[in-house]
Amino acid sequence: MPIRMTFRLSLAMAVGALVPTVFAATPTFWQVSTLAEFLKGDTIEHVAVDSDGRLMLGPRNDVVYAGTTPAIWTLVDDGQGAFLAGTGNDGQVLRITLDGQAAVAFDASEAQVHAVAAGPGQAFLAGTAPDGKLYRVAPDGASSVLHDPQDKYIWAVVVAPDGTAYVGTGEKAAVYRVSPAGQAAVLYRPKAANVTALALDPQGNLLVGTESPGQVVRVDSQGRPFVLLDSPFREIHSLRIDARGHVYAVALDGAEDEAKAAPAPASKAPPATPVPVVSTQITVTSVAGVGVDAGVATPSPSADQAGGKPKGAVYRIAPDGLWDTVWQSNDDLPYDAFPQGDGSLLIGTGAKGKIFQVMEGSARATLVARASAQQVTRFARVAGGDVCYAVSNPGKVFRLSSSVAARGEYQSDVRDAGTVATWGAVRWHGRTPPGTAIEISTRSGNTKRPDDNWSDWSVAYADAAGSQIASPKARYLQWRAVLTGKGVTPVLTSVTAAYLPRNARPTVEAITVHPPGTVFYKPYPTGEQDLAGFDSGTSDGYQPGRLGAAASSSTPPALGRRTYEKGLQAFAWKATDEGDDRLLFDVFYRHEGDATWRPLRRGLWDPLFTWDTTSVPDGTYTIKVVASDAPSNAPGAALVGELESVAFEIDNTSPIIERGAATPSGDRTVVRFVVRDGHSAVQRVEYSLDANRWRLVYPVDGIADSREEAFEVVLEGVASAIVRASDSLGNIATEVVGR
Repeated sequence: MPIRMTFRLSLAMAVGALVPTVFAATPTFWQVSTLAEFLKGDTIEHVAVDSDGRLMLGPRNDVVYAGTTPAIWTLVDDGQGAFLAGTGNDGQVLRITLDGQAAVAFDASEAQVHAVAAGPGQAFLAGTAPDGKLYRVAPDGASSVLHDPQDKYIWAVVVAPDGTAYVGTGEKAAVYRVSPAGQAAVLYRPKAANVTALALDPQGNLLVGTESPGQVVRVDSQGRPFVLLDSPFREIHSLRIDARGHVYAVALDGAEDEAKAAPAPASKAPPATPVPVVSTQITVTSVAGVGVDAGVATPSPSADQAGGKPKGAVYRIAPDGLWDTVWQSNDDLPYDAFPQGDGSLLIGTGAKGKIFQVMEGSARATLVARASAQQVTRFARVAGGDVCYAVSNPGKVFRLSSSVAARGEYQSDVRDAGTVATWGAVRWHGRTPPGTAIEISTRSGNTKRPDDNWSDWSVAYADAAGSQIASPKARYLQWRAVLTGKGVTPVLTSVTAAYLPRNARPTVEAITVHPPGTVFYKPYPTGEQDLAGFDSGTSDGYQPGRLGAAASSSTPPALGRRTYEKGLQAFAWKATDEGDDRLLFDVFYRHEGDATWRPLRRGLWDPLFTWDTTSVPDGTYTIKVVASDAPSNAPGAALVGELESVAFEIDNTSPIIERGAATPSGDRTVVRFVVRDGHSAVQRVEYSLDANRWRLVYPVDGIADSREEAFEVVLEGVASAIVRASDSLGNIATEVVGR
């Protein structure tokens, strides 16, 4: 039988029913103050976030190239003031100038160009996949196949000063040495699935990065290998060497869905084709070279170093072979590392397009930039100290300037209040050195994403200590911070917005009616063993150790040892409240056929009650539990929810045994009697000659299923017996029958 659930306001809440919109009394505070919280922002433009969660102006960031290609795998300086970009899935090499002009320098028949290297005489080499070929492209654009190995993938190419090319392949990992004339020979075959990265150290040795396993191997001119690093990660994705001869190895071990758009090989199948992402705006944040007022604290260690299995790491290998971990992350996959002239290191990651900076001698990473693309795939130096970097999904190229922007804008993520809310005050903390400013404004709406149906941005609020939000009541809220300054940046450390969501009605989800007489002791008695729920309602809900004392979502509490007490009836229920309000319970009962609910117990904190049913007549009853969130709401704002139990029987009256005729027959006596019960069925009848050994008696009709049953017993050698009868609820009667 389905359980009916009804919701109605009690008399005490009648005033609240007259209010068209009921809001909770306890406000909710939405605070943004950490790196993780700031990174959820909807728009981040020309502002930076450091590891302490400080928002500030960042360097200028200009889109150099924005085409239609879904991915740019590599970016190489062509030595002529432009960049060569290897792309997918169109298999082209683009020549991109710093003023944004792009032209197709080479169009391969294969889908991917993962490797590009500048060659002698202004020519360049391009390695393709999945039908791996090495092409030589002349300055006039004429191309020819320089090397056509049997391997499916060419992942890396590096060119020595004498024009010799070294080519890393997969799925059968090999390193080929290819002369400028195209003569090729295998220099080294690692015990790996793919050769994924190549570099030449200052001594002319070849450094090889592999996949499955992720190792860095030094190979001399004779092809003799020496493992420099045996990492715990699946792949060495990139190798970089700084001016002092330190080798930076980028290792990753990402999931398939995050690594699918990167040029990461697999031993069984090629990398998945990247899925183009439609983007109307690319925004970048940066803290590189930003002047912060000296009174601001230095950054703290990155949250990326928290527990969990790292997705990737960057290792630094010294010229003497010693290595250490420069950076690792549990959240981001590294794809490239780029040494800076000041000893710092830029690290490009996915799948959220972040760039981190690690300063020399420090294990602390700072977020330098973030683009609205999935992967930062490759860095390249620009004359004058700027840095260009390529991104994929979608494929674009950016220029990260050394100059600080004069204006930056940050739009928070959208806060969902769950229902229509009344907005309170917004306040913020930060520093505004002379000549700088922070402006905070808000907007609201009832659609998940801001659109034309939202309110306009409010005027900038004047009081950072607390300004009333002017946006209209709605379900969603968003705030915007505009930072301005010249040479010195303001610093925003936190923004807090208060709101009152509309009060949600509590719900009583289920009521358990335990068998009659089945009750429980409290699990943690103090002194005498008390029955659970038998003295409920005396607590104000705040005493330590009380069951459900501070519960906002009430479930049947833990119970102690079970026992049997005739006449007692135990109930337990589960109630929830979407607003996490504390709940108070009233229990009512009703006899079958009555129209009026009578109070049984009010003001219960625990979702449990034990009823002494001897206080009411026998019959069929139903209880109703009413949950109120009044303890967490102002008078007139509270709401109630209620639920009725299934019907249950109360029967505390013993059966009646009516003596019938006793008919002698020789030394036997046939005794007849009737057992009647006023409410429940006769369940069991026994007789005994000595009040010790009992024998079961069946009704004349053969089945005990009615409130009145006739019985017949044949006694041998005696003329009377003791009869004991019990009903289905455990009530017992005894009587002597016979002569």
